[in-house]
Amino acid sequence: MPVNAYETQLTAQQVEAGLHRAFVGGLWDVIGPLQADYLISRGLKPGHRLIDMGCGALRGGVNFARYLDAGHYYGVDINASLIAAGRLEAAAAGLADKRLNLAVSNSFDATGWDVKFDYGIAQSLFTHLTHELIGQCLSQLRKVMNGPFYATYFEAPHDGYGDDITHPQGTVTHYLQDPYHISFDELSALANQSGMTAERIGAWGHPKSQSMAVFRPSTD
Repeated sequence: MPVNAYETQLTAQQVEAGLHRAFVGGLWDVIGPLQADYLISRGLKPGHRLIDMGCGALRGGVNFARYLDAGHYYGVDINASLIAAGRLEAAAAGLADKRLNLAVSNSFDATGWDVKFDYGIAQSLFTHLTHELIGQCLSQLRKVMNGPFYATYFEAPHDGYGDDITHPQGTVTHYLQDPYHISFDELSALANQSGMTAERIGAWGHPKSQSMAVFRPSTD
C-alpha cells in the first residue's frame, strides 16, 4: 500500500494530548457508539468474533470490545501509532480484561490469528482507498469471513463519476483523489472479483452521510 497522510506516525506526546481522536476523523462519541449499535441491530451477539478492518485508535473498537466476550474483538490497522493509542483508549475505558487482539498490517491481512469471523466492519476505510485497494481488502477478507462484513463508503450516482461531490456537512469527495466516492455497482464488481457478494444498504444514520454496504463470501 502506498504511503499516504494516514500513515503518519503520531508521537507519544500527540497521543497523550488526544490528537489521535481528531486524526481518525473526530466525532469520537458519535460514530464510535453508532457502529456498535448498528451491528448489534443487525444481529451481532457477544459470543461472535468481530474483525474491525482499519480500526484506527478504536473509536468503534472500545464500544465493540465492551459488548463482546473477552478475546472476541480483532482490529487491524496500517498505522502502528494509532494501534498504540487504541490500547491506551481501551485501558482508559476499563477494558483491560477484554483481551483485545490488535495487529498492524499494510495489506489488510487478518489471517495470522487463524480465526473465521462472524461479523466485520470497515468504518471510513473504503472512503480513503482506491478501487485496487478496496479489491485487495475484500480479497483478504474472503479468506477469513464466515459472516457479513459491513463497510461504509461515499456513494456516487453512477460508475466512473468524475465530478466532485459535496456531501451534507461539507465533505467533498472525488473519483481519483482521497477522499473517494464510488458507485455501488463498482463496489459490487470489486466484490465479485474478490469472491464476495455485495448488498447495498444505503443510509444508516452516519452524520456525514456515508452509505453502508454489506459483503459476504460467495457460495459459488
